[in-house]
Amino acid sequence: MTEKIFDYMSNYGYEKILLFQNEDVGLRAVLAIHSTVLGPAAGGCRFWTYASDLDAMEDAMRLARGMTYKYAAAGVNLGGGKVVVIGDPKRKDREMLFRALGRFINKLRGEYLTGEDVGTTLQDMDYMRMETPYVITLSKASGGAGPIGGATAFGVLQAMKACAEETWGAGANLQGRKIVVQGLGAVGYPMVEYLVKEGAAVTIADIDAQKVAQVKNDFGVNAMDVRDIFSADADIYCPCALGGVVNDETLEQFRVKIICGSANNQLRAEKHGDALQQRGILYAPDYIANAGGTVFDTDRLWGGVNVERGMNKVSKIYERMKQVIDISKSQNIPTYLAADHIAEERIAQARAIKRIGGYNQSAPLTL
Repeated sequence: MTEKIFDYMSNYGYEKILLFQNEDVGLRAVLAIHSTVLGPAAGGCRFWTYASDLDAMEDAMRLARGMTYKYAAAGVNLGGGKVVVIGDPKRKDREMLFRALGRFINKLRGEYLTGEDVGTTLQDMDYMRMETPYVITLSKASGGAGPIGGATAFGVLQAMKACAEETWGAGANLQGRKIVVQGLGAVGYPMVEYLVKEGAAVTIADIDAQKVAQVKNDFGVNAMDVRDIFSADADIYCPCALGGVVNDETLEQFRVKIICGSANNQLRAEKHGDALQQRGILYAPDYIANAGGTVFDTDRLWGGVNVERGMNKVSKIYERMKQVIDISKSQNIPTYLAADHIAEERIAQARAIKRIGGYNQSAPLTL
């Protein structure tokens, strides 16, 4: 974030940035609301250790904008927002921290809906639910859909299959393809499970040695050091950890034909998406590939939890990825720009019938 903060907000269409703090419980949080053109801003609650408050703000803003585009491209009537809590995600005493955050969010009266993200759990969401109804991701006991990592992984699988067909021809599948999965958390673990069932030759990497050992034992896959992941001799790189993995340092190391994973903000900058296209690497834009969890989770807002209906919506990511590829080829533009065109077209259509920042508060949301 090199621009002045208000210039940055103006250049990328942000509506507001809010700071929350409660010294009694050690809460320091940043909430970015990018857009409410399509509906209430929605996006997960991240709990992470940041080098500075500005880094936390930048992360919240980048993630919020990504959520706007994710929902728009997926055809979901929600806008984009994100809250990041600054602190140690391994902190044990969490109830009052997240209940305090829930109270702050409740004051927004539905302008922002939150959910689970990196560093937070369903229990954290249930704590917030004690103070506010504006929580999407909940345990099944609290009326939610429960864990959504599997739905996210299923969506990534659909995008990956679309990319495989484009790269290796109609009817191509993942059988025998060498796929490297980075990150073995809530999405990475079910991702490995799906890929093994598809018959792929999977190699895993994670900074957590215990997770690596568990996944090797559960699925009989190979493992490699995270420092070697970018130069791996593989067909597909599947990043399921944090963002920024396609950058100046990693770009020249890639030997894969496809990059398709669940991590947010995989491109450190737009120029890296341009470079991938120039090198003939097919990139599945992150907010297209990783939309499955949010599509599945938010489906209950319009009629309650229905697993079959929700997963059917997630399966459409295959068709959306094919659309992205078609636009990229017909307009000779990188896939990340093709995805942006899909999202921005829908946002523009919605803006034509609503004032900027407005949303239909009478929409049938089940909270």
